[in-house]
Amino acid sequence: MAGNSQRRGRRLTSKAGAPKGSGGKNKDSLAGRGRTLPADERPWHKGYSGTEKLPQRTAWKQDKERRVAAEEGRAPKIGQPGTKDTTWGKGGGRGVPAGRGATGGRGGKPAGRYGPRVTPGRKSNPSKDSPELLVGRNPVLEALRAQVPATALYTAQGIDVDERTKEIIRTAADRGIANLEISRAELDRMTGGVLHQGVGLQVPPFAYQPFEDMVAASLEQQAPLLVALDGVTDPRNLGAVIRSAAAFGAQGVFVPERRAAGITATAWRTSAGAAARVPVAQVTNLTRSLKACRDAGFMVVGLDADGDTDLYDLEAAVGPLVVVVGSEGRGLSRLVGETCDLTVSIPMISEVESLNASVAAAVALAEVARRRSVEL
Repeated sequence: MAGNSQRRGRRLTSKAGAPKGSGGKNKDSLAGRGRTLPADERPWHKGYSGTEKLPQRTAWKQDKERRVAAEEGRAPKIGQPGTKDTTWGKGGGRGVPAGRGATGGRGGKPAGRYGPRVTPGRKSNPSKDSPELLVGRNPVLEALRAQVPATALYTAQGIDVDERTKEIIRTAADRGIANLEISRAELDRMTGGVLHQGVGLQVPPFAYQPFEDMVAASLEQQAPLLVALDGVTDPRNLGAVIRSAAAFGAQGVFVPERRAAGITATAWRTSAGAAARVPVAQVTNLTRSLKACRDAGFMVVGLDADGDTDLYDLEAAVGPLVVVVGSEGRGLSRLVGETCDLTVSIPMISEVESLNASVAAAVALAEVARRRSVEL
């Protein structure tokens, strides 16, 4: 029997149909969805630290992590909502990226409502040793005024020239900084899609001081004083602490390499140039570095709202001292707190629970300087 290949009504084409190509409406499925958001920019993640409204489910996750961490005697691994700006602005105003309307995202949502301020397309992460590009007319102008080291100024062709732009170009020329005019598309590529307003300032990587050299140089002074930061992630707080350290006689500041802010153009600008006068070191392990300071003869004092010693009763302030400042949200980590010789609280007469990290550092350093001016 020849089979049924000769039967009437047999199918002459494949049931699967023609293969789908990349043209027409199906080409959207091949488009990239942008870079993967880090945990602190995901509203559904317990590490979310954005400025958008905290979802109820995320708040529940963070509360659960706090309870578990308290039972296990460790610091909770959660974000600090409201500490990281993750919005473009809504409704297609000034914050909407170029080339997109008020509903640039999928489903008509405002562009960048829950995402970082970048345009679609993946952005490569620069290495630690690569120059930083500071963008925006106000940030660039403030950086030039603060004498932030810079190697090149990039301006987009056809830029609208206003008073800020004129001052930027004039100040860069006075300092001998090369002004390179490039196309707006090239500047978009260099900045990874960040809103740049037609200007970018290239800042070289910061030269950190070796930790051992900083400790040795401090011990040669009449009143050795160092400042350590435990997980401070805001570069503006770092810059403010460096400025306070310079104002009150500290010989250096050291910070962890990971999970902490480093010296960026923002930190340099906030320090008002103090980063050029106060040595800053990065350490691999903060706890081990604090122990090294103790072995060298320093008293290690941590700032803690629940500290066992009042700042105004700190008699150790006149000797070699390391002041440790905790992070913006959780304060001192458990291991760092255990490494400190003393934990010190700042007396306050109001119901405010705690001070900003940079403000607390300034208050503590001012009291140390006052005691030393009387005793020494």
